[in-house]
Amino acid sequence: MTLRVTEDNPLPEGIISGYLTAKKGLKLRYALLSREEPGPGTVVLLQGRCEAIEKYFETIGDLRAMGFDCATLDWRGQGGSDRMLRDRMAAHVRSFDHYVEDLTLFFNEVVLQSCRPPYFILAHSMGGLVTLLALPQLAQHVRRAVLLAPLLGLNEAIDQKWIGKIASLLCGLGLGSRYFPQTRHRGRLTAFEGNRVTSDRRRFERNRAIELTFPELTVGRPTAAWVQAACDAIKRVHETGFMAANRTPLLLVAAGSDAMISNDAIEDYARRIRSGHCLVVDGARHELLQESDIYREQALAAFRAFVTGRMTSEEPGEAETIEPERTETAKPDENGERSEPGVT
Repeated sequence: MTLRVTEDNPLPEGIISGYLTAKKGLKLRYALLSREEPGPGTVVLLQGRCEAIEKYFETIGDLRAMGFDCATLDWRGQGGSDRMLRDRMAAHVRSFDHYVEDLTLFFNEVVLQSCRPPYFILAHSMGGLVTLLALPQLAQHVRRAVLLAPLLGLNEAIDQKWIGKIASLLCGLGLGSRYFPQTRHRGRLTAFEGNRVTSDRRRFERNRAIELTFPELTVGRPTAAWVQAACDAIKRVHETGFMAANRTPLLLVAAGSDAMISNDAIEDYARRIRSGHCLVVDGARHELLQESDIYREQALAAFRAFVTGRMTSEEPGEAETIEPERTETAKPDENGERSEPGVT
């Protein structure tokens, strides 16, 4: 077992893990959870930048409780997978095509061989962007995909064009493996107050404990090459021909108070792409699956409704509603508070 546990983050029941060998001998860590009982299929759970499998133990357990099997992996350069540079803290890749290669390999050698169909994708942030890039190769296998706060554009306060130009310049000067300027603390959890990813203190502290206990899983700042690769990937998925070729039903879920990703870009993409649907979770911050229950449960309910065909609207790109299920609705906490985070 290659997975790490902390007191507040136990292993999901029935999970196993291993390593997959990619090109040039690169080791990619993955985990599988299969239920003995027949279920509605397998969810391929894909992380964002700087995350690790351990951060999603709770979500894997939730998917199991819904009846799904689950498969997940650590992207190259983060979590328990091999790193790309001697500096293990650097988030580095020269092209998002490498992530696509890893995901395609994972599907072909692990998911299709060991997991029960049908297959669904649940992806967060960078994982959502990689999913879009990979769907041309995986469309025959993936029935539906849900992308949570997908990386389709940076927050409106950040000039994405200038960031891309600076990254391109640094890479042209041979400085692609250097940290991108002004990203000193990004990717690291410091203090709950002022954080931009979640309004849930318990989950924040749980994830911080994972980082402190197992620093080898942690990744920090992105390199110039990673930033350029991300900008290039965003441009590619917005190309008219690329969008028109998609045939996989997609649900894009935006976090209403996301200070990192452009919600306008997410909503616009859902309107333009074939079979695209959009849902906004008002008040939620970027990491929807690490958020307070009142937001997190909406995201999980949207996922379940979409993959089981229970979305009430059939018009692509429009705001969606979900058919009510007999489950308890998220309520304010015991102090009567409903967190309404703002952009920080």
